[in-house]
Amino acid sequence: MAEAATIPAVLERAAADHGDREGLVEPGRRLTFAQLAAAADDAARAYVASGVEPGDRIAVWAPNMGTWVVAALGAFRAGAVVVTVNTRFKGGEAAHVVRTAGARLLVTVTDFLDTDHLAMLAAAGMPDCVEETVVLAGPVPAAGAVGWDDFMARGTAVDPALVAGRVAALGPDDVSTIIFTSGTTGLPKGAMLRHGASVRAYTAWSDVVGLRAGDRYLIVNPFFHAFGLNAGILACLLTGATIVPHAVFDVPQVMQRVDDEGITMLPGPPSVYQTILDHPQLDQFDLSTLRLAVTGAAAVPVEMIRRMRSELTFTTIVTGYGLTEATGIATMCRHDDDPETIATTAGRAIPDVEVLVVDDDGKKVGAGRPGEVVVRGYNVMAGYFGDEAATAATVDGDGWLHTGDVGVMDERGNLRITDRTKDMFVVGGFNAYPAEIENMMMEHPAVSQVAVIGVPDHRMGEVGRAYVIPRDGATVDIAELTAWCRERMANYKVPRSIAVVDALPLNAVGKVQKFVLREQAAAGDGG
Repeated sequence: MAEAATIPAVLERAAADHGDREGLVEPGRRLTFAQLAAAADDAARAYVASGVEPGDRIAVWAPNMGTWVVAALGAFRAGAVVVTVNTRFKGGEAAHVVRTAGARLLVTVTDFLDTDHLAMLAAAGMPDCVEETVVLAGPVPAAGAVGWDDFMARGTAVDPALVAGRVAALGPDDVSTIIFTSGTTGLPKGAMLRHGASVRAYTAWSDVVGLRAGDRYLIVNPFFHAFGLNAGILACLLTGATIVPHAVFDVPQVMQRVDDEGITMLPGPPSVYQTILDHPQLDQFDLSTLRLAVTGAAAVPVEMIRRMRSELTFTTIVTGYGLTEATGIATMCRHDDDPETIATTAGRAIPDVEVLVVDDDGKKVGAGRPGEVVVRGYNVMAGYFGDEAATAATVDGDGWLHTGDVGVMDERGNLRITDRTKDMFVVGGFNAYPAEIENMMMEHPAVSQVAVIGVPDHRMGEVGRAYVIPRDGATVDIAELTAWCRERMANYKVPRSIAVVDALPLNAVGKVQKFVLREQAAAGDGG
């Protein structure tokens, strides 16, 4: 079979090469790769029957589950673009994503963690672009929504040849996915990722990691993120590894599934492994099948890497660096790197991608000198959806993606991220952007000014800390403000600590000096 250049073509090849092998496993359902491909085609026919045209956007707002995989693969095969929505988002956050992307169809759930996503979105104001909602799991509202089984039944009247024609018409430069990422403005922007770039990047990723046919991959990393969608679902299709979705990270449940399913691949941020290693019931589970680990997105302790090899059975542990705008990947350590290199660097550029550290004038700096990390290559996004100005501000005329991250490169080309010019911090693997959190907190009637920074946390890597100046005549109740934040923003964005202050440290032009706040927090400023 010819080299696959699109995600639907990868699925076809997986069905041809690994048809009888388990392709997707979850409680109550086991699909071979052939059955998974057939289910995706049935979903594609249902999309066609529902009026979805090539290039239309379909938003998926649901936890990791088998039907998420089928819904997304079916959308790709119908020629549509998948817009992923963070499951931790509240109604207003999700509405912004769906509305900005202009999604015609919303695929969601109504009973995840005692939360009705559809009700939350309705309360925030259902975006006008949404023509219909498909409920993957949970009760189906009487109006404006259809259950998954009824939705799938529509496709029986659609000729399979129509779907095959749409797949054949797709090319590597066509946009497959829009994943929203926040920036310094605080407004999430939709990075458009291409089919060909995703396939090529995660072929390289899979090669470096050593993922292979027969591996069983517990995908804890969320599907709405490039790490879960590309390094999870797509990597499994590329290699013939079994997709084992896991919706909520709970240590005993994860360890039990590793034991039950003979899991060989378990990725995640450092907090995942740190929590497993420190769990008092660790010795009650058989984790001897574990072989591959991919981590990053936060500081990685060297001792944790050593413990993963000595106390667990991981033989390959790889760290890397990427961002959504670079299709999720730019650099990776190699499996034979020493623990110090794996823990203290993000490795070297993946094949056919350039990664440099440059000064303020865009000139490459020498080894060991800090500068902004820039990336150029096939993996750079097609742009931000509907936002040419933001695209031009991020990708320059020579094709360099300006990451906003400060890094240092050693003589071997290993990159170490040292700071973030955009102030972004990482909470358990999720990017948290202070500007976005600050803008939301400013809506509280008692808040006059606020500055948010990331501070170290043993389990999560980093968590948010907010410095708040009250409005004149108002009193900030920290517990009440924290609860207010929890109602309005994803949990990982909610500051774990809040300090009420009279003033914020400012520079000569009135900008908050967040490095001063970080120094104060490190010195234990209370709160």
